[in-house]
Amino acid sequence: NEHEYIMSLILAIETSCDETAAAIIKDGHIIRSNVVASQIDIHRAYGGVFPEIASRQHVFDIVPVIQAAIHEAGSSWDDLDALAVTRGPGLAGSLLVGANTAKAIAWGRGLPIVAVNHLEGHLYSNWLDEGDKIVPSAITRPSPPELDAAGEAFPLLVLIVSGGHTELIVMTGHGEYRRLGATLDDAAGEAFDKVARLIGLDYPGGPAIQAAAEGGNPLAFAFPRGLTNYAIQPEHRYNFSFSGLKTAVLRQVRELGEGPLPVADLAASFQAAVVDVLISKTAHAAQLLNVKRICVCGGVAANKALRESVAARLPVPASIPPFFLCTDNASMIGAAAHYRLSTGGPSALDFDVEPNLALEMRE
Repeated sequence: NEHEYIMSLILAIETSCDETAAAIIKDGHIIRSNVVASQIDIHRAYGGVFPEIASRQHVFDIVPVIQAAIHEAGSSWDDLDALAVTRGPGLAGSLLVGANTAKAIAWGRGLPIVAVNHLEGHLYSNWLDEGDKIVPSAITRPSPPELDAAGEAFPLLVLIVSGGHTELIVMTGHGEYRRLGATLDDAAGEAFDKVARLIGLDYPGGPAIQAAAEGGNPLAFAFPRGLTNYAIQPEHRYNFSFSGLKTAVLRQVRELGEGPLPVADLAASFQAAVVDVLISKTAHAAQLLNVKRICVCGGVAANKALRESVAARLPVPASIPPFFLCTDNASMIGAAAHYRLSTGGPSALDFDVEPNLALEMRE
């Protein structure tokens, strides 16, 4: 039945990288609970995520995080209608902890389960609202995409921008996607981490560069904007490249030589270049394709400069999730699962994790 799961209460689990997360989602968009156990402090010493340590920490955290999500939602096991879990992409060991835990719960309680693509989860973070969940008053957001039965807001243009992914996708309906382009080398978030190390900032690079850039001049250094000359490279109008920008920062650091670096100016100029590329390409695609709305999502969507540019420079209405839904969380997995259940039904219990899982393209 196409509408069998429309009014479902879903327990969602996300363990694709170094956050152990669980959430209870009602009706596909209301957050009843959202619990995240972060491992940032554990991995900071390594300058990035150490996969084996991440998967072992998930084993320690997964049960208490799930229990906290159910308690915070004021729900019980008997209230649940379905399970959702991230299948990929991500770290194999981390994904296995979440997937096997979700399978065990689904089998033990006789509940349907939905295996969710992590990227699709980020996309559906734009459909979530806080509902009856108490959240910090400082969190604000534009309204989520208004989609009536006729799909009036489609087609949507989606910019997914995170540590592992930078992609432009056209969404023509629920579960219906067409990839326009993606990064040819580093993802934007990966570039933030690498440049942060180059200029002596801590991991994770995104927040560190944003903080340093507050006191810097974004015009101090003329860093390149890769693949933005559409007359010369029209085939790459929807693709991204940040390796040249990263190399330009490295060369600038070497040219500056010994002595204290102008860290604030370097951070501000680098950040301005990344934001300019992301926004200009998204705006260019929106105008060419005549889309009705833009959705921005992923960990880098928490960047203040990017959020300000989304509000100021995009040519059509845009949605961007609150900060706590930009980084990895389980609420977005529950939202994506709701629409998967309503259109395609549950997954088989024998699904496997896929570390390199791509977003299924269909229109």
